[in-house]
Amino acid sequence: MSEKTEDLDNYLDNHYIHRSNWLRAAVLGANDGILSTASIAIGVAAASDMREPVILATLAGLVAGALSMAAGEYVSVSSQTDVEKADIEREKSELNEMPEIELQRLAEIYEKRGLQKETALTVAKELTEHDALGAHIRDELGINEISQAKPMQAAFASGAAFTIGGLLPFLVTLFLPLKSMEYSLYGFALFFLIILGALAARTGGSSIGKAILRITFWGTVAMGLTALVGYMFNVNVG
Repeated sequence: MSEKTEDLDNYLDNHYIHRSNWLRAAVLGANDGILSTASIAIGVAAASDMREPVILATLAGLVAGALSMAAGEYVSVSSQTDVEKADIEREKSELNEMPEIELQRLAEIYEKRGLQKETALTVAKELTEHDALGAHIRDELGINEISQAKPMQAAFASGAAFTIGGLLPFLVTLFLPLKSMEYSLYGFALFFLIILGALAARTGGSSIGKAILRITFWGTVAMGLTALVGYMFNVNVG
């Protein structure tokens, strides 16, 4: 019996939805890290004939971007957490003040999902007896362990991923020839984005081809527009 339970747990662990929270933050962070730092470097390289301004601008963008991503994720996900907590507190009050109405509301939810009216009411009663608040949080509010907001996890994943992604184009500005630097940055950034798209798709169980196409298209647009700005202003930063 214990072996069957363990097998079931292992089977459920394989579902990709369990990775959605940290994967979203990590992919967003790495993608932004590659694109932001590469775009900054391309824009400055297009308007400069010296390496130092390119390196300085890229490093500043890397540090500022990583901190901004981490702080932004923490603030936004914390706001979601505050909303979830407020709704849970409200649900507690409603269960205390009008338990019968809440029971009927829960039964209606199950009925809309396809259960017979009597069956839905029976299920609602049994779940209410077991854990009334948990049932309403899950089925009325739509909050569960997978979708529940985790600010620190999102902040760390985004900040760390941005740093890793941003380091790649930064290394290009350090070691590749200054001549045609913007083209080298574009080529390497595109290569990095393709790898990121493939890894993200494989981790999430989605189409690798679609992920690569999506990430390279928008990456090209972002870097191309930034390079255009550098060429249009044609300011010698050196």
